[in-house]
Amino acid sequence: MKKIAVLGSTGSIGTQTLDIVREHRELKITALAAGSNIDLLEKQVREFLPSLVCVYNEEKAAKLRENLKDLSTKVVAGMDGLLACATQAEAETVVAAIVGMIGILPTIEAIKAGKDIALANKETLVTAGNLIMPLIKEKKVSLLPVDSEHSAIFQSLHGEKKEDVHKIILTASGGPFRGKKPAELENVRPKDALKHPNWVMGQKLTIDSATLVNKGLEVMEAAWLFGVPVDRIQVVVHPQSVIHSMVEYRDGSIIAQLGVPDMRLPIQYALFYPDRTSFPGERVDFIKLGQLTFEEPDVDTFYGLKLGYRAGRIGGSMPTVYNAANEWAVAAFLQEKIAFPDIPAIIKEAMNHHQLIQNPSLNEILNTEQETYDFVRRFAKSV
Repeated sequence: MKKIAVLGSTGSIGTQTLDIVREHRELKITALAAGSNIDLLEKQVREFLPSLVCVYNEEKAAKLRENLKDLSTKVVAGMDGLLACATQAEAETVVAAIVGMIGILPTIEAIKAGKDIALANKETLVTAGNLIMPLIKEKKVSLLPVDSEHSAIFQSLHGEKKEDVHKIILTASGGPFRGKKPAELENVRPKDALKHPNWVMGQKLTIDSATLVNKGLEVMEAAWLFGVPVDRIQVVVHPQSVIHSMVEYRDGSIIAQLGVPDMRLPIQYALFYPDRTSFPGERVDFIKLGQLTFEEPDVDTFYGLKLGYRAGRIGGSMPTVYNAANEWAVAAFLQEKIAFPDIPAIIKEAMNHHQLIQNPSLNEILNTEQETYDFVRRFAKSV
Protein backbone atom coordinates (compact mmCIF):
# COMPACT_ATOMS: atom_id res chain seq x y z
CA MET A 1 0.00 0.00 0.00
CA LYS A 2 1.35 3.42 -1.00
CA LYS A 3 0.78 6.18 1.53
CA ILE A 4 0.17 9.68 0.20
CA ALA A 5 0.03 13.24 1.52
CA VAL A 6 -1.89 15.70 -0.66
CA LEU A 7 -0.99 19.38 -0.40
CA GLY A 8 -3.82 21.37 -1.95
CA SER A 9 -6.50 18.71 -1.52
CA THR A 10 -9.50 21.00 -2.15
CA GLY A 11 -8.18 22.36 -5.47
CA SER A 12 -8.61 20.91 -8.94
CA ILE A 13 -5.57 18.59 -8.86
CA GLY A 14 -6.17 17.66 -5.23
CA THR A 15 -9.79 16.62 -5.74
CA GLN A 16 -8.88 14.63 -8.86
CA THR A 17 -6.08 12.92 -6.93
CA LEU A 18 -8.68 11.80 -4.42
CA ASP A 19 -10.80 10.48 -7.30
CA ILE A 20 -7.87 8.20 -8.17
CA VAL A 21 -7.53 7.07 -4.55
CA ARG A 22 -11.23 6.16 -4.48
CA GLU A 23 -10.68 3.80 -7.40
CA HIS A 24 -7.60 2.08 -5.99
CA ARG A 25 -7.52 0.48 -2.56
CA GLU A 26 -3.74 0.13 -2.75
CA LEU A 27 -3.47 3.90 -2.16
CA LYS A 28 -3.97 5.42 1.29
CA ILE A 29 -4.25 9.10 2.25
CA THR A 30 -2.26 9.91 5.38
CA ALA A 31 -2.30 13.72 5.28
CA LEU A 32 -4.34 16.46 3.62
CA ALA A 33 -3.66 20.18 3.42
CA ALA A 34 -5.81 23.03 2.12
CA GLY A 35 -6.04 26.80 2.28
CA SER A 36 -9.43 27.71 3.72
CA ASN A 37 -12.18 25.53 2.20
CA ILE A 38 -12.96 23.65 5.39
CA ASP A 39 -16.40 22.48 4.25
CA LEU A 40 -14.92 20.36 1.47
CA LEU A 41 -11.88 19.49 3.56
CA GLU A 42 -14.06 18.13 6.36
CA LYS A 43 -15.84 15.86 3.89
CA GLN A 44 -12.48 14.64 2.61
CA VAL A 45 -11.22 13.96 6.13
CA ARG A 46 -14.32 11.98 7.04
CA GLU A 47 -14.04 9.92 3.88
CA PHE A 48 -10.30 9.22 3.84
CA LEU A 49 -9.49 9.45 7.57
CA PRO A 50 -5.97 10.90 7.36
CA SER A 51 -4.04 11.09 10.61
CA LEU A 52 -2.98 14.71 9.90
CA VAL A 53 -4.74 17.64 8.24
CA CYS A 54 -3.64 21.25 7.75
CA VAL A 55 -5.69 24.37 7.12
CA TYR A 56 -3.46 27.30 6.21
CA ASN A 57 -5.94 29.82 7.60
CA GLU A 58 -5.57 29.75 11.40
CA GLU A 59 -9.18 30.72 12.19
CA LYS A 60 -10.58 28.13 9.80
CA ALA A 61 -8.24 25.54 11.32
CA ALA A 62 -9.70 26.21 14.76
CA LYS A 63 -13.20 25.77 13.39
CA LEU A 64 -12.29 22.52 11.61
CA ARG A 65 -10.64 21.25 14.79
CA GLU A 66 -13.95 21.75 16.58
CA ASN A 67 -15.91 20.11 13.76
CA LEU A 68 -13.65 17.05 13.79
CA LYS A 69 -13.43 16.54 17.54
CA ASP A 70 -15.17 13.17 17.15
CA LEU A 71 -12.20 11.91 15.10
CA SER A 72 -8.60 11.25 16.07
CA THR A 73 -7.27 13.30 13.12
CA LYS A 74 -4.82 16.01 14.22
CA VAL A 75 -5.56 19.47 12.78
CA VAL A 76 -2.62 21.85 12.32
CA ALA A 77 -2.37 25.30 10.75
CA GLY A 78 -0.21 27.81 8.87
CA MET A 79 3.13 27.16 7.22
CA ASP A 80 4.25 25.01 10.16
CA GLY A 81 1.22 22.80 9.60
CA LEU A 82 1.89 22.63 5.88
CA LEU A 83 5.47 21.56 6.56
CA ALA A 84 4.22 18.94 9.02
CA CYS A 85 2.06 17.41 6.29
CA ALA A 86 4.89 17.59 3.74
CA THR A 87 7.32 15.78 6.04
CA GLN A 88 4.88 13.41 7.75
CA ALA A 89 6.70 10.20 8.65
CA GLU A 90 3.90 7.95 7.35
CA ALA A 91 3.74 9.44 3.87
CA GLU A 92 5.88 8.01 1.06
CA THR A 93 4.71 10.32 -1.74
CA VAL A 94 3.72 13.97 -1.49
CA VAL A 95 1.37 15.36 -4.12
CA ALA A 96 2.44 19.00 -4.39
CA ALA A 97 -0.73 20.61 -5.76
CA ILE A 98 -0.76 23.96 -3.97
CA VAL A 99 -1.10 26.84 -6.42
CA GLY A 100 1.56 29.53 -6.17
CA MET A 101 4.99 30.03 -4.66
CA ILE A 102 3.68 29.07 -1.23
CA GLY A 103 4.34 25.50 -2.38
CA ILE A 104 8.11 25.89 -2.72
CA LEU A 105 9.19 25.47 0.92
CA PRO A 106 6.92 22.45 1.63
CA THR A 107 8.27 20.76 -1.51
CA ILE A 108 11.86 21.41 -0.47
CA GLU A 109 11.24 20.06 3.03
CA ALA A 110 9.43 17.00 1.66
CA ILE A 111 12.44 16.22 -0.54
CA LYS A 112 14.78 16.65 2.43
CA ALA A 113 12.59 14.21 4.34
CA GLY A 114 13.07 11.62 1.59
CA LYS A 115 9.61 11.81 0.04
CA ASP A 116 8.90 11.14 -3.61
CA ILE A 117 7.23 14.18 -5.18
CA ALA A 118 4.26 14.12 -7.57
CA LEU A 119 4.64 17.68 -8.76
CA ALA A 120 1.67 19.75 -9.94
CA ASN A 121 3.03 23.07 -8.67
CA LYS A 122 4.75 24.75 -11.64
CA GLU A 123 6.09 27.61 -9.54
CA THR A 124 8.39 25.30 -7.61
CA LEU A 125 10.63 24.54 -10.58
CA VAL A 126 10.05 27.77 -12.49
CA THR A 127 11.33 29.89 -9.62
CA ALA A 128 13.50 27.50 -7.62
CA GLY A 129 14.69 24.87 -10.08
CA ASN A 130 18.29 25.76 -9.21
CA LEU A 131 17.59 24.59 -5.65
CA ILE A 132 15.17 21.73 -6.29
CA MET A 133 16.99 19.71 -8.94
CA PRO A 134 20.30 19.34 -7.06
CA LEU A 135 18.33 18.41 -3.93
CA ILE A 136 16.40 15.71 -5.81
CA LYS A 137 19.70 14.23 -6.95
CA GLU A 138 21.27 14.47 -3.49
CA LYS A 139 18.34 12.82 -1.70
CA LYS A 140 17.82 10.22 -4.46
CA VAL A 141 14.04 10.71 -4.51
CA SER A 142 11.71 10.65 -7.51
CA LEU A 143 10.28 13.84 -9.03
CA LEU A 144 7.24 12.76 -11.03
CA PRO A 145 5.48 15.41 -13.15
CA VAL A 146 1.71 15.66 -12.86
CA ASP A 147 1.11 18.30 -15.55
CA SER A 148 -0.31 16.53 -18.60
CA GLU A 149 2.39 17.98 -20.86
CA HIS A 150 5.32 17.13 -18.62
CA SER A 151 3.94 13.68 -17.88
CA ALA A 152 3.73 13.13 -21.65
CA ILE A 153 7.36 14.20 -22.11
CA PHE A 154 8.41 12.02 -19.19
CA GLN A 155 6.68 9.03 -20.77
CA SER A 156 8.08 9.83 -24.24
CA LEU A 157 11.62 9.91 -22.81
CA HIS A 158 11.26 6.60 -21.00
CA GLY A 159 14.04 4.19 -21.96
CA GLU A 160 15.74 6.67 -24.28
CA LYS A 161 19.13 8.39 -24.01
CA LYS A 162 19.19 12.06 -23.04
CA GLU A 163 21.91 12.81 -25.60
CA ASP A 164 19.61 11.56 -28.38
CA VAL A 165 16.98 14.24 -27.69
CA HIS A 166 16.82 16.91 -30.40
CA LYS A 167 13.92 18.93 -29.03
CA ILE A 168 10.81 18.82 -26.89
CA ILE A 169 7.45 19.71 -28.44
CA LEU A 170 4.97 21.10 -25.89
CA THR A 171 1.38 21.10 -27.08
CA ALA A 172 -1.13 23.80 -26.17
CA SER A 173 -4.88 23.85 -26.66
CA GLY A 174 -4.78 27.55 -27.53
CA GLY A 175 -7.31 28.31 -24.79
CA PRO A 176 -10.72 29.94 -25.21
CA PHE A 177 -9.41 32.87 -27.31
CA ARG A 178 -7.44 30.97 -29.94
CA GLY A 179 -7.47 32.91 -33.20
CA LYS A 180 -8.52 36.21 -31.68
CA LYS A 181 -6.61 39.46 -32.19
CA PRO A 182 -5.74 42.16 -29.60
CA ALA A 183 -8.79 44.34 -30.29
CA GLU A 184 -11.08 41.38 -29.60
CA LEU A 185 -9.53 40.82 -26.16
CA GLU A 186 -9.98 44.34 -24.77
CA ASN A 187 -13.43 43.70 -23.30
CA VAL A 188 -12.95 40.09 -22.24
CA ARG A 189 -14.40 39.32 -18.80
CA PRO A 190 -13.32 36.63 -16.34
CA LYS A 191 -16.39 34.52 -17.14
CA ASP A 192 -15.25 34.43 -20.79
CA ALA A 193 -11.66 33.54 -19.97
CA LEU A 194 -12.75 30.72 -17.65
CA LYS A 195 -14.51 28.81 -20.45
CA HIS A 196 -11.70 26.45 -21.39
CA PRO A 197 -12.58 24.33 -24.43
CA ASN A 198 -11.02 21.05 -23.23
CA TRP A 199 -9.73 20.95 -19.68
CA VAL A 200 -11.31 21.21 -16.24
CA MET A 201 -8.84 23.22 -14.15
CA GLY A 202 -8.71 25.76 -11.35
CA GLN A 203 -9.33 29.45 -12.07
CA LYS A 204 -5.67 30.54 -12.00
CA LEU A 205 -4.55 27.83 -14.42
CA THR A 206 -7.50 28.43 -16.73
CA ILE A 207 -6.66 32.15 -17.03
CA ASP A 208 -3.00 31.24 -17.60
CA SER A 209 -4.13 28.99 -20.44
CA ALA A 210 -6.14 31.84 -21.96
CA THR A 211 -3.09 34.17 -21.95
CA LEU A 212 -0.63 31.39 -22.94
CA VAL A 213 1.42 32.39 -19.89
CA ASN A 214 0.83 28.81 -18.81
CA LYS A 215 2.97 27.65 -21.73
CA GLY A 216 5.72 30.09 -20.75
CA LEU A 217 5.75 28.55 -17.28
CA GLU A 218 5.69 25.04 -18.76
CA VAL A 219 8.65 25.78 -21.04
CA MET A 220 10.72 26.80 -18.02
CA GLU A 221 9.52 23.85 -15.97
CA ALA A 222 10.38 21.43 -18.79
CA ALA A 223 13.86 22.92 -19.09
CA TRP A 224 14.54 22.08 -15.44
CA LEU A 225 12.81 18.69 -15.43
CA PHE A 226 14.46 17.33 -18.55
CA GLY A 227 17.71 19.29 -18.79
CA VAL A 228 16.88 20.81 -22.20
CA PRO A 229 17.52 24.52 -22.97
CA VAL A 230 14.39 26.64 -23.52
CA ASP A 231 15.33 27.25 -27.15
CA ARG A 232 15.05 23.50 -27.79
CA ILE A 233 11.48 23.46 -26.47
CA GLN A 234 8.87 24.25 -29.10
CA VAL A 235 5.26 25.16 -28.33
CA VAL A 236 2.69 23.93 -30.86
CA VAL A 237 -1.03 24.70 -30.65
CA HIS A 238 -3.03 21.47 -30.89
CA PRO A 239 -6.72 22.32 -30.36
CA GLN A 240 -7.93 18.75 -29.80
CA SER A 241 -5.66 18.23 -26.73
CA VAL A 242 -5.16 14.55 -27.58
CA ILE A 243 -1.38 14.64 -28.10
CA HIS A 244 -0.21 15.90 -24.73
CA SER A 245 3.39 16.52 -25.82
CA MET A 246 6.17 14.95 -27.88
CA VAL A 247 9.92 14.39 -28.00
CA GLU A 248 11.86 14.58 -31.25
CA TYR A 249 15.10 12.60 -31.37
CA ARG A 250 18.22 13.32 -33.40
CA ASP A 251 17.30 10.72 -36.04
CA GLY A 252 14.06 12.61 -36.72
CA SER A 253 11.84 10.11 -34.89
CA ILE A 254 9.10 11.63 -32.73
CA ILE A 255 7.60 9.84 -29.74
CA ALA A 256 4.33 11.22 -28.38
CA GLN A 257 1.92 10.40 -25.58
CA LEU A 258 -1.77 10.56 -26.46
CA GLY A 259 -4.93 10.28 -24.42
CA VAL A 260 -8.19 11.98 -23.59
CA PRO A 261 -7.86 15.42 -21.91
CA ASP A 262 -8.37 14.16 -18.36
CA MET A 263 -5.98 15.27 -15.61
CA ARG A 264 -6.61 12.08 -13.68
CA LEU A 265 -4.48 10.19 -16.23
CA PRO A 266 -1.16 11.95 -15.48
CA ILE A 267 -2.00 12.01 -11.76
CA GLN A 268 -2.54 8.25 -11.77
CA TYR A 269 0.63 7.67 -13.78
CA ALA A 270 2.66 9.62 -11.21
CA LEU A 271 1.12 7.77 -8.27
CA PHE A 272 1.71 4.30 -9.71
CA TYR A 273 4.96 4.86 -11.63
CA PRO A 274 6.66 2.79 -13.00
CA ASP A 275 3.53 0.65 -13.27
CA ARG A 276 0.34 1.29 -15.22
CA THR A 277 -3.04 0.33 -13.86
CA SER A 278 -6.65 0.36 -15.04
CA PHE A 279 -8.42 3.67 -15.62
CA PRO A 280 -12.22 3.91 -15.71
CA GLY A 281 -12.42 7.00 -17.94
CA GLU A 282 -13.00 7.48 -21.65
CA ARG A 283 -10.64 6.36 -24.39
CA VAL A 284 -9.52 8.14 -27.56
CA ASP A 285 -11.67 7.10 -30.51
CA PHE A 286 -9.68 8.04 -33.60
CA ILE A 287 -12.58 7.32 -35.94
CA LYS A 288 -14.86 9.79 -34.14
CA LEU A 289 -12.00 12.24 -33.73
CA GLY A 290 -11.32 12.29 -37.45
CA GLN A 291 -8.27 14.57 -37.44
CA LEU A 292 -5.54 16.10 -35.33
CA THR A 293 -4.52 19.65 -36.23
CA PHE A 294 -1.60 21.90 -35.33
CA GLU A 295 -0.89 25.64 -35.46
CA GLU A 296 1.89 28.00 -34.59
CA PRO A 297 1.08 30.03 -31.43
CA ASP A 298 0.30 33.72 -32.00
CA VAL A 299 3.01 35.21 -29.80
CA ASP A 300 2.23 38.74 -30.94
CA THR A 301 -1.32 38.68 -29.58
CA PHE A 302 -0.48 36.33 -26.70
CA TYR A 303 2.97 37.72 -25.98
CA GLY A 304 2.97 36.35 -22.44
CA LEU A 305 4.46 33.21 -24.03
CA LYS A 306 7.22 35.24 -25.68
CA LEU A 307 7.99 36.81 -22.29
CA GLY A 308 8.19 33.30 -20.80
CA TYR A 309 10.90 32.33 -23.27
CA ARG A 310 12.73 35.56 -22.45
CA ALA A 311 12.54 34.86 -18.71
CA GLY A 312 13.77 31.31 -19.28
CA ARG A 313 16.73 32.44 -21.37
CA ILE A 314 17.77 35.06 -18.82
CA GLY A 315 17.30 32.67 -15.88
CA GLY A 316 18.34 33.55 -12.35
CA SER A 317 15.62 35.50 -10.57
CA MET A 318 13.80 36.57 -13.77
CA PRO A 319 11.43 33.55 -13.87
CA THR A 320 10.34 34.49 -10.33
CA VAL A 321 9.44 37.97 -11.57
CA TYR A 322 7.52 36.50 -14.52
CA ASN A 323 5.61 34.17 -12.24
CA ALA A 324 4.92 36.65 -9.42
CA ALA A 325 3.79 39.43 -11.74
CA ASN A 326 1.45 36.98 -13.45
CA GLU A 327 0.05 35.71 -10.15
CA TRP A 328 -0.77 39.26 -9.06
CA ALA A 329 -2.21 40.22 -12.44
CA VAL A 330 -4.41 37.11 -12.73
CA ALA A 331 -5.83 37.71 -9.24
CA ALA A 332 -6.52 41.35 -10.16
CA PHE A 333 -8.19 40.33 -13.43
CA LEU A 334 -10.42 37.79 -11.67
CA GLN A 335 -11.50 40.60 -9.34
CA GLU A 336 -12.12 42.79 -12.43
CA LYS A 337 -9.59 45.38 -11.28
CA ILE A 338 -7.59 45.18 -14.53
CA ALA A 339 -8.39 44.23 -18.12
CA PHE A 340 -7.34 40.96 -19.77
CA PRO A 341 -4.62 42.56 -21.97
CA ASP A 342 -3.13 44.15 -18.83
CA ILE A 343 -1.89 40.74 -17.64
CA PRO A 344 1.05 40.40 -20.07
CA ALA A 345 1.64 44.17 -19.99
CA ILE A 346 2.18 44.02 -16.23
CA ILE A 347 4.52 41.03 -16.57
CA LYS A 348 6.57 42.90 -19.19
CA GLU A 349 6.92 46.02 -17.01
CA ALA A 350 7.94 43.96 -13.98
CA MET A 351 10.60 42.11 -15.96
CA ASN A 352 11.96 45.35 -17.42
CA HIS A 353 12.19 46.88 -13.94
CA HIS A 354 13.92 43.96 -12.21
CA GLN A 355 17.59 43.86 -11.24
CA LEU A 356 18.70 40.30 -11.99
CA ILE A 357 20.11 37.92 -9.35
CA GLN A 358 22.07 35.20 -11.13
CA ASN A 359 21.79 32.25 -8.73
CA PRO A 360 19.20 33.20 -6.10
CA SER A 361 18.87 31.58 -2.69
CA LEU A 362 15.44 30.68 -1.35
CA ASN A 363 15.32 33.94 0.63
CA GLU A 364 16.27 35.91 -2.47
CA ILE A 365 13.55 34.13 -4.47
CA LEU A 366 10.93 34.95 -1.86
CA ASN A 367 12.18 38.54 -1.56
CA THR A 368 12.02 38.90 -5.34
CA GLU A 369 8.45 37.66 -5.26
CA GLN A 370 7.47 40.31 -2.69
CA GLU A 371 9.36 43.07 -4.48
CA THR A 372 7.56 42.14 -7.70
CA TYR A 373 4.17 42.26 -5.98
CA ASP A 374 5.02 45.70 -4.58
CA PHE A 375 6.15 46.97 -7.98
CA VAL A 376 3.16 45.72 -9.99
CA ARG A 377 0.76 47.07 -7.38
CA ARG A 378 2.30 50.54 -7.79
CA PHE A 379 2.47 50.20 -11.57
CA ALA A 380 -1.18 49.15 -11.88
CA LYS A 381 -2.26 52.23 -9.90
CA SER A 382 -0.23 54.53 -12.15
CA VAL A 383 -1.82 53.47 -15.46
